[in-house]
Amino acid sequence: MPPTVGEMLVSQPCRYESLRSPELRAWSERLRPAWDPDGVDPRDVMVHRKMWEWLFICQALAERGMLEAGRRGLGFGVGREPLVALFAACGCDLVATDLSPERAEAAGWADAGGAAAASQYAGSRAGLNDHGLCDQALFEARVRFRHVDMNELPDDLRGFDFTWSSCALEHLGSLAAGADFVVAQMRCLRPGGVAVHTTELNVSSDTDTYHEGGTVLYRRRDVEELAARLRKLGHRIELDLTPGTTPADLHVDVAPFTDTHLRTRLGDYVTTSLALVIERGPAG
Repeated sequence: MPPTVGEMLVSQPCRYESLRSPELRAWSERLRPAWDPDGVDPRDVMVHRKMWEWLFICQALAERGMLEAGRRGLGFGVGREPLVALFAACGCDLVATDLSPERAEAAGWADAGGAAAASQYAGSRAGLNDHGLCDQALFEARVRFRHVDMNELPDDLRGFDFTWSSCALEHLGSLAAGADFVVAQMRCLRPGGVAVHTTELNVSSDTDTYHEGGTVLYRRRDVEELAARLRKLGHRIELDLTPGTTPADLHVDVAPFTDTHLRTRLGDYVTTSLALVIERGPAG
C-alpha cells in the first residue's frame, strides 16, 4: 500500500539520514550498474549528494505512484543520467530532453575537449541506456528524445504524469530564470501530476549568494518565495528545510574531494543539494 501523504518525501535539502534510509538504499541497489559497472556497491564507501539526488527523485515519484506502467514522464536536462533508463524499465513512457548541440556547445556543456562536460551532455537518446538498466527493445519503444531549452518550453509538452530534473535549473542563467522554469514546467503536468527537481542550496548565507552566472545558488529565502508563488497558483508544495547535523552533513568537501561529499564550497559559499517536490493543483 502506498504511504499516506504525511509519510511521503517533501521538499528538503540533502541529509545523511535520508541517503542512508532503507527506501533510498533500495533504489541504490537498482542503480548499482550506474555507480560502478564492476559491481562494487558504493553505498559502503561513498556518501555523495548526486547519488542522493537521483535516489530521492526515484523514491518521491514511486511513493506517489508515478513509476508504474503507463505513466508518462518528462525529463529536463537529462544529460547521461541513468534515471531515464530506470524509469523506462519501470514501464513509463518518457520524453527525455536536453539542449541542442549548438546551444550546449555555446554553454560549455558539449566541449569535445572536456571529459567532464562530455559525461554530462548526451544530445540524443544514444547513451541513455549504456548501463543496461532497461531492456534495449523496451527502452527504444518507451523513450523519445528531443531538444528543449529549459528557458523556452514548447507549448506542446502537456499532459504528463510527472516531470523531473537533476541539478539543471541552477544553470539557466539566474535565480529568476530557474524559478520561472519551475513555475512554467508545471503546465506540462496534468492536474495531480508531480514534479521533482533538484538544485543548489546555499547553506552558508541567506542574504548573499550568486544571483546570476553559469551556476546560481538558491537561498532559503528564495525557496520560500518560490513555494509561495507556486501555492498562489494552486499547486501543492511542502518544505522541510531542516539541515542535517551528522558529521557527514557538516563536512565541507573541497578538492581533492573525498568520498563524503554532501556539502562543498563553490566560490564564496557552501552549498548542498535541494529537492523540490510539487503537485499540480486541479486548477493550476
